[in-house]
Amino acid sequence: MNDSVQPDPIRSGALDLPGIRHGFFTRNGGVSTGIYRGLNVGVGSQDIAGNVAENRRRVASWLGVTPQNLLTLYQIHSADALVVSEPFSGERPRADAMVTDRPGIALGALAADCGPILYADAQAGVIGAAHAGWKGALTGVLEATIEAMEQLGAERSRIVATLGPSISAANYEVGPEFVERFVASDATNADYFTPSSNVDHAMFDLNRYTVDRLKRAGIQADMLGRCTYSDEDDFYSYRRTTHRQEPDYGRQISAIVLEDI
Repeated sequence: MNDSVQPDPIRSGALDLPGIRHGFFTRNGGVSTGIYRGLNVGVGSQDIAGNVAENRRRVASWLGVTPQNLLTLYQIHSADALVVSEPFSGERPRADAMVTDRPGIALGALAADCGPILYADAQAGVIGAAHAGWKGALTGVLEATIEAMEQLGAERSRIVATLGPSISAANYEVGPEFVERFVASDATNADYFTPSSNVDHAMFDLNRYTVDRLKRAGIQADMLGRCTYSDEDDFYSYRRTTHRQEPDYGRQISAIVLEDI
């Protein structure tokens, strides 16, 4: 990985829409070193603050906004979605999704295995960004983001969403209590689990679960299909860090903005 280069995020064809700029940023193109090597934008990490600030500046520059207008939340694995219209003053709000209809306000979702989802209704000029791990997805953050977009004039039939890089089913092993929680919520959720090589454990397909919930909510949805755990060159991964017993991990960002034209 060459950290002297600038970020070159992954794009979704579904979100390549007039007046909208978006990117699913990888860990490439940043200045952080060591276990944070690359484009770590996690202000909650123990990385050097100046490096994180420079990485966020690079992301903001690619999106065409000032660093102050690149908004990220204090993510808490909730189902809470906020309507935002200006940069935050003071501490970051505690929530897991944001929507806006204001040009020049970039919405970012941080992740390191959880699912970052970017949404857009280009006709209404409304965008959204959500952070959805298993808990947020199960408790409704995906649908809450859509509902918040509707408050600003979006229509479900026009909303498109893409799930960015997240942990794949091949690398997401869970215990029996995890499976029980999902099946208790909806018996059909059993379809998202396959047996693990370890007794009483299963592999969970968070990606398919997320996209299916988005589609059931009445919007168009797809996914990039990139695994954060298996692709160390491009992505940070909380689970990979945990398995290696490393002290901390970086976060990548997925972001979207209405262009100020």
